[in-house]
Amino acid sequence: QVRFVESGGGLVQPGGSLRLSCAASGVMFSQYTMGWYRQAPGKQRELVASLSSRGNLAYADSVKGRFTITRDNAKNTVYLQMNNLKFDDTAVYYCNGRTGNMGYWGQGTQVTVSS
Repeated sequence: QVRFVESGGGLVQPGGSLRLSCAASGVMFSQYTMGWYRQAPGKQRELVASLSSRGNLAYADSVKGRFTITRDNAKNTVYLQMNNLKFDDTAVYYCNGRTGNMGYWGQGTQVTVSS
């Protein structure tokens, strides 16, 4: 059974930090391109960051310099370190894993930036 399970969301003040985790099972994790997406209320889901199996990185312009995506293939886990969080970062964050024509989503984790 394929599962992608996110954790680490929560409520944080502006300027604060959170680290999201996504644990995968039932897949050859090391072969997957892993990504973090987010969806704010009334907006489309957007790519935040991605990290390919070969180490190729991509970030949305809005998070460059503040967010860092990493992966631990031994633990089948991808992380998103989020620093200097802003109000506009409030969204449900989703983990995505894809390889070839196959792709999977996690259930999402809420991140709320509020004072």
